[in-house]
Amino acid sequence: MLRTVPLVSIPRTSLRPAHVSTRVLRPSSQAFARYESSKSADPEALRAARKLHDSLQRDWQSPILNYEQVKPKTLQPSNDAYLIDVREPDEVIRGSIPSSVNLPLSTLATSLNLKPQDFREKHGFDKPEATQEIVFYCRSGKRSASACDIARRHGYQNLFNYEGSWLDWVAKEGGPKP
Repeated sequence: MLRTVPLVSIPRTSLRPAHVSTRVLRPSSQAFARYESSKSADPEALRAARKLHDSLQRDWQSPILNYEQVKPKTLQPSNDAYLIDVREPDEVIRGSIPSSVNLPLSTLATSLNLKPQDFREKHGFDKPEATQEIVFYCRSGKRSASACDIARRHGYQNLFNYEGSWLDWVAKEGGPKP
């Protein structure tokens, strides 16, 4: 069944033409499904699902380092390990942890796909090997956790997250305020 409904009901004047727009209304045939989401699931199945989720998540979470674990890496830098600052260059200008190199999070994924020679030309340091130790840090530790995930997806295995990152470093070292 179709019906027409006038859109405007203004009296005709010299400014308003005699033709009035109409639109056709069609009956709605939407169906709604209701799911029984409030039913409690089997507690044993929920426990098993949580355990599986936790074990899968554990594989993707990189070990977290604190200030005391990162400090020695800055005093004695090694060719076998990188301390990578994933902040943007305008943030790095304010200061960085000694012996760190900058590789912004915004370019991390594309940079890890570069050939070693292209990587060196773009960033000024050698591309890390898949088994090299890499410690990521940022301003507060959130972007560095994302960097660990991105690197892991690109095949890197020996990854660490300095969770306190720059804010923690400045608080402990007494450097310039972030």
